[in-house]
Amino acid sequence: MSRPTIWIDGDAAPKACKELLYKVSDRTKLAVVLVANSFHQTPRIPTVSTIRVGSGADVADDYIADNCVEGDLVITADIPLAARIIQVGGTVIRFRGETLTEANVNQRLAMRDFMDDLRGDGVMTGGPPAYGAKEKQRFANSVDRWVQKNR
Repeated sequence: MSRPTIWIDGDAAPKACKELLYKVSDRTKLAVVLVANSFHQTPRIPTVSTIRVGSGADVADDYIADNCVEGDLVITADIPLAARIIQVGGTVIRFRGETLTEANVNQRLAMRDFMDDLRGDGVMTGGPPAYGAKEKQRFANSVDRWVQKNR
C-alpha cells in the first residue's frame, strides 16, 4: 500500500490548520494536497501541492472525493464530503479536531440538515465560535494521532 495523502478542503480551512499541515508534510514527507476554488500561497515544500479547481459549490469537494483513496486523510468541515470520504475508507478530521467516523457522521449530517432547515425558515442560528488556541491544539493532537498510526 502506498503512503497516504493528506487532502485539505482549502477555501474554508483556517490558516493555522494549513500551516500545521505544511509542517507535518515537511517533517514526515507525507503528501499534502490543498484543493480550492481560489489561489492559495503554499510554502515551497516538495511534498505540498495545490490544486485549483473551477468555481462552484462542490467542485473542490468533488475533486477530493474523486481522488481520495482508502487510508488517506481529509481535512474539512463539510459533512457531506466527510460522509463520502468515510465510504471509501478515508479518515476525516474537522478543523476543530473532531474525527468523523461511520459511527458519528450520520448524526452530523442530520444536525446539518436540521440547521439548514432552521436557517431556511428564517431562524438565526449564529455561526461557530471563534477559532482559538484550544481548537488549534485539539486539531494538532488529532492530526498527530493520525500521523502516528499511518506513517
